[in-house]
Amino acid sequence: MTDDLLLHADEDVLWEGSPRLSAAVGAVVGGLVLVAVGVGGVLFLPPEASLLARAVVALLVPLGLAVPAYRVVELRRTRFAVSDAAVYARSGVLSVTVRRVGLERVQNSAYSQSVTGSVFGYGTVTFESAGGPSVTFFRIETPREVRALVDRRVEQARDPIPGTLEQWTAVLAEVRDLRAAVEHRGGVR
Repeated sequence: MTDDLLLHADEDVLWEGSPRLSAAVGAVVGGLVLVAVGVGGVLFLPPEASLLARAVVALLVPLGLAVPAYRVVELRRTRFAVSDAAVYARSGVLSVTVRRVGLERVQNSAYSQSVTGSVFGYGTVTFESAGGPSVTFFRIETPREVRALVDRRVEQARDPIPGTLEQWTAVLAEVRDLRAAVEHRGGVR
């Protein structure tokens, strides 16, 4: 799935996903309305209606089918990924746009969930970058966890010192013990 995101060869994918198909509900409802108006118009246009009026109304049926079909294809071709170096968003049906924001450039992140998103476990996460475009993952599963993952990786990218505070405290204690042992033997003044 991430092959089309143009990840760098040395990047490891930590998370990947795509929007839920429920994002197409509005397009499906709109398409059904267009089909219903088209079928109703063809069936109930008065006999004196012009051929042009009949053709226009009849064109609503294929348009009503095309609108949700396009939206479903658009959602299926939308991909999101988090690597150990960047966040990616790929979208487009006829043309493709891939946005990449390096973790070192992410300045702010936010997630939101609507009432239905809270109930069904989906939401939107936005990553704002320094001096560049933001990247939005919309209608994804577990948005809070995705945001937390990126926030942790951003913090690691900003703080290149490996290890935790506890590990460095243990190293400091070892160094102090070594120094005390050397001083006790009279080697260092």
